[in-house]
Amino acid sequence: MLDKYNPAEIEAKHYQNWQSQGYFQPDMAAAESFSIQLPPPNVTGTLHMGHAFNQTIMDGLTRYYRMKGRNTCWIPGTDHAGIATQIVVERQLAEKGVSRHDLGREAFLEKVWEWKNMSGGTITEQMRRMGCSADWSREYFTMDDTRAEVVTEVFVRLFEQGLIYRGKRLVNWDPVLGTAVSDLEVESVEEQGSMWHIRYPLAERPSESVIVATTRPETMLGDVAVAVHPEDERYRHLIGKELVLPLTGRTIPVIADEYVEKDFGTGCVKITPAHDFNDYEVGKRHDTALINVFDLEAKVLSQAEVFNYKGEVQTGIALPEAYAGLDRFAARKQIVADLEAQGLLVEVKPHTLMTPKGDRTGSVIEPMLTSQWFVAMSAKPNGGEPAGEFAGMSLAEKAKHAVDSGQVKFIPENWVNTYNQWMNNIQDWCISRQLWWGHQIPAWYDSDGRVYVARNQEEAEKLAGKSGLTRDEDVLDTWFSSAMVPFSTLGWPSETEELKAFLPSNVLVTGYEIIFFWVARMIMMTTHFTGKVPFKDVYIHGMVRDHEGKKMSKSEGNVIDPVDLIDGIDLESLLVKRTTGLRRPEKAPQVKKATEKLFPEGIPVFGTDALRFTMASYASLGRSINFDFKRAEGYRNFCNKLWNATNFVLMNTEEKDCGQDETLPLAYSFVDQWIIGRLQQTEAAVAEAFDTYRFDLAAQTLYEFVWNEYCDWYIELAKVQLQTGCESTQRATRRTLVRVLEVVLRLMHPIMPFITEELWQAVAPLANANKTDSIMMAAWPLADNEKIVPTAFEQMAALQDLIGAVRNLRGEMGLAPSVKAPLFVEGGKDLEALLKYVPMMARLTEAKLVDKLPESEDAPVAVCQNARLMLKVEIDKAAETARLNKEAEKLQKALDKLNAKLSKPGYTDKAPAHLVEKDRAELAELEDKMAKVQAQLAKLKD
Repeated sequence: MLDKYNPAEIEAKHYQNWQSQGYFQPDMAAAESFSIQLPPPNVTGTLHMGHAFNQTIMDGLTRYYRMKGRNTCWIPGTDHAGIATQIVVERQLAEKGVSRHDLGREAFLEKVWEWKNMSGGTITEQMRRMGCSADWSREYFTMDDTRAEVVTEVFVRLFEQGLIYRGKRLVNWDPVLGTAVSDLEVESVEEQGSMWHIRYPLAERPSESVIVATTRPETMLGDVAVAVHPEDERYRHLIGKELVLPLTGRTIPVIADEYVEKDFGTGCVKITPAHDFNDYEVGKRHDTALINVFDLEAKVLSQAEVFNYKGEVQTGIALPEAYAGLDRFAARKQIVADLEAQGLLVEVKPHTLMTPKGDRTGSVIEPMLTSQWFVAMSAKPNGGEPAGEFAGMSLAEKAKHAVDSGQVKFIPENWVNTYNQWMNNIQDWCISRQLWWGHQIPAWYDSDGRVYVARNQEEAEKLAGKSGLTRDEDVLDTWFSSAMVPFSTLGWPSETEELKAFLPSNVLVTGYEIIFFWVARMIMMTTHFTGKVPFKDVYIHGMVRDHEGKKMSKSEGNVIDPVDLIDGIDLESLLVKRTTGLRRPEKAPQVKKATEKLFPEGIPVFGTDALRFTMASYASLGRSINFDFKRAEGYRNFCNKLWNATNFVLMNTEEKDCGQDETLPLAYSFVDQWIIGRLQQTEAAVAEAFDTYRFDLAAQTLYEFVWNEYCDWYIELAKVQLQTGCESTQRATRRTLVRVLEVVLRLMHPIMPFITEELWQAVAPLANANKTDSIMMAAWPLADNEKIVPTAFEQMAALQDLIGAVRNLRGEMGLAPSVKAPLFVEGGKDLEALLKYVPMMARLTEAKLVDKLPESEDAPVAVCQNARLMLKVEIDKAAETARLNKEAEKLQKALDKLNAKLSKPGYTDKAPAHLVEKDRAELAELEDKMAKVQAQLAKLKD
C-alpha cells in the first residue's frame, strides 16, 4: 500500500532524480527530432498564471514526444529585460541615495550583474516546480557571452547588407526613463481630458479664421500646417492660404489631405509632424518641415529644432520665452491661458481620450524626433545571405513568404490575419535604446562624426584608419537579441549538429500579444541568416483571466500565484504578500477585500499535477480562459481518486499472479474486454489530441476514462470477478487491472508528471512494464484496434442499462443506500450472464431471473432490455413519509433562499452573467428534486 498522497514530497523527489539522470537532455542518436524554444521570460520576473498555462502545454508536448522516442530538446533561457532590469537596480541604488550616474556605466553594470547572479534565477527555479523537463544544460541568458557574440555578428552583417541604418525618426519616448520604447511597452489608458478649440487667423485677412480642435495645445508651437479634407466644401477655398500660428507669429499653410475626417471636430486638424505619428505621415506626404519643440525631458526648448525628412538640420526657430524650460503640461496651462487672454480660445469641451503611458513608469509617452538605429524592413539586402528560396527578399517579404508558403502555420489559423495585417503595414524597426543595461551597439565614431560598425574596437579602428574612436552609448532593443533565439541557442554561425537537428523547431507556444514583437521578428532573422524558418507551428494560446473574466491585476487583487496553488498559503500570509510592494499603495484596501472574498480561508495545497491538469483542461484553441480555482479543487480530488484506485489495485494484485506467466490460462470476461477496448480508443483519442494541440480534449478524455470507466465501473465490476470468479478469471482480472492502469499512467504522464511517476514505479513491475527506470523514458502507448471486441461493448452497454434501471427503481421507491432488496427479472434470458454483477453495483441481496414477477401492489416495475424488473421490499410507510417530509422541508428552504436572490431588484441585470446562469440552473435542479419527493409522498398516501 502507498502512503497518503503528498504532492510536495513526491514532486521534490522525482524532479531531482529526473534532472540528475540526464533525462531532460536529447538523445542525438534518435532518427527524428522534436524541439521547442521557451519564450524567454524576463530575468526580473516571477511565475504567473500565463507562464503556468503555456509551460504546461510546452512540457506536455515535450514529454509526449520524448515518450514517442524522438530526439527531444526543450531549450530554456531568460531575457535580460533591458528596461525592467535597469529600473530594478536603479531603485535599489536610489534607496541608498545613489544614482547610476554617480557610479558610472561600468560600475553600474557590475551592480546589475551582481543582482542578476543573486536574484535572476527565481523564475527558472519556479519552472522546475512546475515540472518543466527543459534541458537545463542548454540554458541561456540573452546577455551571456555566446549571445553577445551572435548579436554583434548579426548587427554587423545587417549593416554591411544595407539593412541597418541610423536616422532621425519619430519614436515613442519615455521622458522619465530617457529612452525610446517599443509599442509593447506602451499602455493606452482611457482618461477624461479636454478638447480645446483654437482660432487660427488668416494671414491676409486676420478678421477671418479657422477653428482647430486639439487635445494637446502645447504642441501647437511645432505646427507646420492646418489640414482639411480635399472634398470639404467649407474650406476648399482656403487650401494654399496662409494662417497665423497663434502665440508665435509664424505663418503656416492650409493643406488638403484625406487623413482628415470631415465630420470630426471642426474638420480642421493642426499638423505637428515632430510630435504626432499620424501628423508625421501627413507631413511627409506634403514635404513639410519637422519642428521639435521639446527636449528629452519633455520641456519646452528656447530654440525649436527644425529638420527635413532626411534628418538634415535646418535653421532653428526661436520659441516664445514665456514657455522656455516649462514642462509640457505646465506649458499647456500657460498656453491655454495666453490663448484665452488674446481671444483665440473659442471653447473647451470635455473629451475622453486614450493616453499612451509607459508601462514601467506610468509617464505619458511623447512622440519624439530623435536619432536612432533602425532595421530596414522593406529594403533588399545587397548579398551575404544563405542560398535558397528566401535569398534576395527583404526581411518583411521573408516573414510573409514563410507563412504564405505554409512553412510556418498559425494555430488557430485565424491569427494569420492578425500577422498579415501588421506585415502589410510594417514600419522600419527602431532597435536602439538610451539605456546602459543591454547589448551596446557595435558602432564607433570619429571626431568628425563618421560612424564605423564593427565586431570590436580594433576592427573599427582598422576601418577608420585611425584610433581614438568613441563607441555609441546606446544599447539594442531587448527584442533584437530575442529575435535570434532560434539559432543563437544552437551554435550559429557554426554549422553544429544541434543546428541541423533542432532548426526549425516543431512548435512555438506563445501569447497573441507578441506576434508582432517576437514571432514575426524571429521569422525574419532566422530565415535571413539560416535560410530556414525558425519553427513549423505557432500555437497561440489565450490569456488567463480571473473567474469573472477580468484581466488579472495586482491592483485589482485578483492575481493568483501558481506557486500558491501548488504549495497552499494561509489567508494572513496571502494578504501580506498581495499588499506588499503595490505600485499603487492606495489600492491596498481594495486588494485586501478582493483577496478575502476569493480565498476566505486562504489557498489549500493543490500540488503541481492538479494545477497542470487544470491548465490542460482549459487549453482549447486560442480561447482566453477564466480561471476558477474550484476547478483546480476538482482535479486535486481527481489525483486522490487515481491514488486511491492504485492502492486498491496494489492491494488486490501485489504478490499475486497477474498473468505474467503467459503459459497459464486467462479467462477474460466481457467486462475485461470492454475496458481493454475502451483503453485502445482512449489511447487513440489522447494521441490525436496531443498531435493537434487540443490539450483540453486530452484532459477530458483521460478524466472520463479514469474516473467514470476505470474507477466507477471497471474496478467495481472487477471486485465481483475477484470474489466469485475461477482462478483463470481472477488471473485475467488482475492482469487487466494492472495493465490498464499502467497504460493510463503513461497516457497521463505528459500532463501530470509527478503522480504518474510515483504510481508507475509501484504498478509497472506488476504489469511487467518496468523496462526503463522512469515513466518519462517509457514508450508511448499505441492503440491496437484488434483488441476492441464489439460484442463486449454491447454486453457492457446492456449491463450499464440494467444497473441504471435498478438504481432508478431504488430512487423511485426512495430506498436509502443502507436498504438492500432482492431484484426479480422477468423475460430476460439474455441478461442472465449479467446478473452476477448487479447486486454489488446496485446494493441488492440478490438478482434473480424468474418466469413471472411476484404479485405486489406497491412495488413499481421497470422495463430494460426487453425484461421487466421489480424490487421486492417492505417499506415502513410512516418512517419513509417522515424522511421525505424532512427532505421536502430542506429543499423548500433552499428554494426560498434562491428565489429571493433571483427576484432581488437589479440582481439579474448587474451580476455577472455566469453567476446568474449558475443560480438559475441550481433553481431548476432543486425544483426537479422537489417534484420527485412530492411524487413519492403522493404514492405513500395512496
